[in-house]
Parts: sequence; structure tokens; C-alpha cells
Amino acid sequence: MTDIGRPRFAGAFTPKLATILAEGYGPKDLRADAIAGLTVAIVALPLSMGIAIASGVSPDRGLYSAIVGGFLVSALGGSRFQVGGPAGAFIVLVAATGAKHGIDGLLLATMLSGLMLTLGGLLRLGSLIRYVPHTVTVGFTTAIAVVITASQLKDLFGLRLSGPEPGEFGPKLLALGQALPTANLAALAVGVTCVAVALALRRWRPTWPALLIGVVVATLAAVFLPLDVETIGSRFGGIPSGLPAPHLPVMTMAKVLAVLPAAAAFTLLGGIESLLSATVADGMSGRRHRSNIELVAQGVANMGAALFGGISVTGTIARTATNIRAGARGPVAGMLHSLFLLGFMVLAAPLAAYVPLAALAGMLVVVGWNMAERAEFARLVGLSWRTAVVLLATFGLTLARDLITGISVGCLLAAVFAAEARLRTRRA
Repeated sequence: MTDIGRPRFAGAFTPKLATILAEGYGPKDLRADAIAGLTVAIVALPLSMGIAIASGVSPDRGLYSAIVGGFLVSALGGSRFQVGGPAGAFIVLVAATGAKHGIDGLLLATMLSGLMLTLGGLLRLGSLIRYVPHTVTVGFTTAIAVVITASQLKDLFGLRLSGPEPGEFGPKLLALGQALPTANLAALAVGVTCVAVALALRRWRPTWPALLIGVVVATLAAVFLPLDVETIGSRFGGIPSGLPAPHLPVMTMAKVLAVLPAAAAFTLLGGIESLLSATVADGMSGRRHRSNIELVAQGVANMGAALFGGISVTGTIARTATNIRAGARGPVAGMLHSLFLLGFMVLAAPLAAYVPLAALAGMLVVVGWNMAERAEFARLVGLSWRTAVVLLATFGLTLARDLITGISVGCLLAAVFAAEARLRTRRA
């Protein structure tokens, strides 16, 4: 029995990189992966910085996550094509955790989340996440898209708030509304330019890196006109030209207990997001991912990112889909994407100082728009009253409270309705 179990265990926990290399990996494969990795890196460069800024941290932390975490996700993961990095879905959680516990608390929560994800994979819990109802997934994904868009309004309009921007959705909208008289029309013009260019390219040139081109066009407009807008340089002083030395966050028992709820939220969202992305990759490529080793890789990637000062890492659908469309052959493409990002950081760090924050905000508005499952949301609302209750409860509570509350209540309601349906069937 032991001998039979070992190959199954080995197969379930073998990274796809090892499988690819065992099948035979040649120069043609490397060339294809290099092209795909470069393509994804071009998409990930502005996105990683924008997500970090929207999360309340400096843009370099987003790049650290994409470089270190992205490399480990591809090298150790159970999907041939998964590309990891900071994700828009985490913006709300990361911002709230950083505001409450500071950078050290945020890094500690990220590290603990990595440990939880690794243990979850080793305990074979990866298969359980697929049982989260589709209705719940659509509900919290759409809610997160709304929150992402709302979180960009301050920089998109160049607003000046009288105090810190509230984290809660309702108070945030109220504070932004009160600050509307301080809007900077130049910042709004830059942001709208980025959105317009990105949307136009997606329609007419879908293979081009629309988000990067949108940010570049908006940046050039801000520099050469010139426009009075806030930039990465004016707020953050630019970004470093390399990775920092690895270091552990401050760890005390009191600190661990304080950030444990945030770490659990990171773990739940990271597990769902990464395996959902891997499933999308399976559908696009005809391959099949290994869910448990994928969770282990996500865990190691989060611990690695935290060591270098990065924020939460997960598999990202947009970058993974770009990787597949660009002709990737395997995990080497994702690893090269991280190395290309490191190269960009080393060679072009001074240029990042000129990027307007309104352009990055416009880019994330496009991300939020693409992330919101509008057609599926409308379809599910009209499907049945029970489905609508689960969907709207998940959506509303994620907005009003937090992700954990939304997912928990949504799953509970779905389970109650499913049990009721089975009971009715038996009685019939």
C-alpha cells in the first residue's frame, strides 16, 4: 500500500516545471517562453506598481512581489502557465492591513498567509476550494472590482482630502464626494487619456500591451505639455534599481495574534484566486493543473515576497491568459517574466519617477472594469430568487463589511438552499 501511495503523492506534488523538463525542453521551447515572458512582463510592469500604490504602499513593493513571488509561483507551481504577482483583488485587504498594523504587520500577515497556504496544500485542501459556489465567486469578484474602482477616484481626479482616505466603502465615497471641489482637471485628463488609449487598443489591437501603452501615452502627455499632476517621483521619490536584502518582519506573539485574521483573509482569497486562475488556464490550454502543489507554491511565493518586502502574491488571470496567448510552452515563461521585470527595474528605475499617479489610477479603473463580471452577474440575478439572494448577499456584505463576511455568508446561504432543494426532492 505504501509503494502504491508514493507515486500518487509524488505525482500530485510534482511541480509542472519538473514535468516539462522531464518531457524534454529544447531551444525552440526556450525561445517561445522568452517571447511570452517578455510580453507578460510588459503588462505586469505598470500593473504591479499601480496595485501597490492602490494598496497604500510604495510602488517598488509591487515589483518585489512580481519578481520574487512570480518566479517562485512558476518554478514550484502545479500549473504550466500560471503567472503570479500582486493582484487587484487584494487591494482592499492589503490597504486595510497596512493602515491598521503598519508595514511590518502587513509583511508578517503575508508571511503567515504563505505558511497557511503551504500547509493547506500539503494537507490536500486544494481540491476543497473548487467547491466554493460559482455564485459566491461572481458576487465577491464583482464587489472587489467596484471597490478597486472606488479606490482610484482620489488619484484619478487629483482630489485633496482633509484627512486620510477611509477604508470602508460608504465613508470613502462620502469623503471623495466632499472633496470634489478640489479636483485637478489636468490629473483627470491624464487618467482619462490612459483609459481611452487602453480601451481603444483592446478593441482595435487586442494583441498589443494596451495598459502599458496607455500609461506611456499619458506619461508623455504629462511631461511634455507639461501638466501639474502628482507623479511617482513627487509622492514616493522614485523606485530603487534593484531588490533589497531579504529580512524577516518583526515577530512577537502579540503581533502574530493581531494580524492572524488578516492572514486568514489573505489565505482564503489567495487560494480561491490562484486556483480559479489555474482553472481558467486549463480551459484555455487543454491542460490540467495540480491544485495542491499549486497551493504550496503560492505559499512559498508569499513567504518569499514578504522576505523581500513585497505584498501578497497570487495567480493572476490577466497575466496568465496573456502568457498563454503569447505562446508560452511552460513555467519557464513565468520565471523569465520575473527576470525581465528585474531587468526593467535595474535599467529603467529613474524613468518611473515621471509616471503620473492619475495614469496608474486610470489603468486600474480599466482593470476593475474588466474584472467585474457584469453579464454573468445580471444572468445570475435573473436565474432564480435563491441564486439572487446568495449573489446579492455576497456582493453587498463584501462591500459593506469585508471579504470574509461576504464569502462566509454567501457559502452558508448556498448550503442552506442546496439542503432545502435536496429535502424537497426527497419528499417529492
